[in-house]
Amino acid sequence: MEFLNDLATYIRAGYPIINILSSEEDRAIDRLEDVLRRPELQKHPRELLIWSISRGFTTPDGRVVAGDESRLPEQSLALVAKRKGPALFLFKDFHPYLDEKKNAQNASLLIRLLRDLVPHLKGSLKTLVWLSPVQFIPPELEKDVTIVDMPLPAEAEYREILENIIQQVGNNPRVLVDLDEDAKDEIVKACQGLTRSEAENALAKALVSHEGLRREDVRAILGEKEQIIRKSGILEYTASVESFLSVGGLGNLKRWLAQRNEAFTQKARDFGLPNPRGVMLVGVPGCGKSLCAKAVAAEWEKPLLKFDLGRVFGSLVGESEERMRKALEVAEGVAPAVLWIDELEKGLSGIGGGGDGGVATRVFGNLLTWMVEKTRPVFVVATANDISRLPPELLRKGRIDEVFFVDLPTPRERAEILMIHLARRQRDSSEFDLRAIVDASDGFSGAELEELIIDALHAAFASAERRLTTAHLVDAARKLIPLSRSRRREIELLREWARTNARPAAIPPEEEGAQPPTDDASRRRQRRIDF
Repeated sequence: MEFLNDLATYIRAGYPIINILSSEEDRAIDRLEDVLRRPELQKHPRELLIWSISRGFTTPDGRVVAGDESRLPEQSLALVAKRKGPALFLFKDFHPYLDEKKNAQNASLLIRLLRDLVPHLKGSLKTLVWLSPVQFIPPELEKDVTIVDMPLPAEAEYREILENIIQQVGNNPRVLVDLDEDAKDEIVKACQGLTRSEAENALAKALVSHEGLRREDVRAILGEKEQIIRKSGILEYTASVESFLSVGGLGNLKRWLAQRNEAFTQKARDFGLPNPRGVMLVGVPGCGKSLCAKAVAAEWEKPLLKFDLGRVFGSLVGESEERMRKALEVAEGVAPAVLWIDELEKGLSGIGGGGDGGVATRVFGNLLTWMVEKTRPVFVVATANDISRLPPELLRKGRIDEVFFVDLPTPRERAEILMIHLARRQRDSSEFDLRAIVDASDGFSGAELEELIIDALHAAFASAERRLTTAHLVDAARKLIPLSRSRRREIELLREWARTNARPAAIPPEEEGAQPPTDDASRRRQRRIDF
């Protein structure tokens, strides 16, 4: 509704040129017709004329008004100037003709014609509208063009699409629609972030694949979202096959995340809770920060988008800012989703340097603004190893909900991690002396514990018996040099910072016995861990 109100206001106020950013041409035309039918615009009814390079000017129903004589861009602008009476001229894909890199011969002419046309439009009841999927405005026209983002369909539109499809197949005995109201709600929510055409395609694909619609078809719709993410070229869709069953320890973080999952529901909105914003995981390398990001998406059954900030930066002026805007737009488009920014400090390394003309600072500013102002349920999981390289404004409340420190695992956590990795390799942990292995692996990270087991497996495979024993594991632990020894000073500085600036991700050893086990831990444990 806000989009329609803004359009109506701009048209009534005599704004000369409006740029609607959207790839949904048919839906944009429908919205413009809705606006032109509004009572406040009926005092001076405007005719809607649609231009394309292939057909010239037509009416919304496809009738040609001015064909060959208006197909060229300069001819179309001349016709706008000559046309009598109130009108709204919608131009499809007009932006390439204004780009001097793509249209060197005529771009300067068209820009000049538009600048000459602006005073005429302001003095008439005529408005020129560009419809394009990307934002491109020549510097000469920046003061005369107003940009409006057309939002994706609202929940009511997705429900209308679903009901229309159900109605179309209602008389087909070979198509089974098994959807109660709750299942319909799930499918509608899964469609959020898709264009109208994409939602129709996803539902049609589910119908053809399964000869019907069921609650399980939510996964097929999420698959359509995966295609959107891959086409963006900046975000990477990551299959979130891990779960909290694969994460040893970190009890405080797991409980906190379990609470936030419930906060995405409508019941939480009714209770007064906002959508959770995100979490920053800071800590020792190899202790499970990235694994937690994957596990969150799997537990919450939401798409996991990996955001590599290095892909944002381009060589052309304005390209980096546009890529950041596009990436965040895609993330909101497929919401609800988990946005994973790994090793954030490396992506922001150029801030404040000045060597790039301030590009890194502007890109970072765009990210900060989005983290505060985003309205869609995109949960950010940012990880960092070096907190000294992160700007302090990133860590304040309102941008993220909490900062957790992921330390080296406690003895109990090392036992859990060892059990997980042994089970992955079809080994029964009860056949090993876990206490001896835990004692030998003091100061090891989760990644180093996995490497310990791999090294021990190599030694066992090379032996005559080819059987993994406790001795192999203890011997591998004694040979491996952990980061806690080689980078002791850096880890101590990180721990010192965390004592006053972050919550511990793990349950402190002195509280482990008093805390009830998490559901995943009680399901996973094959034996009692007494450490």
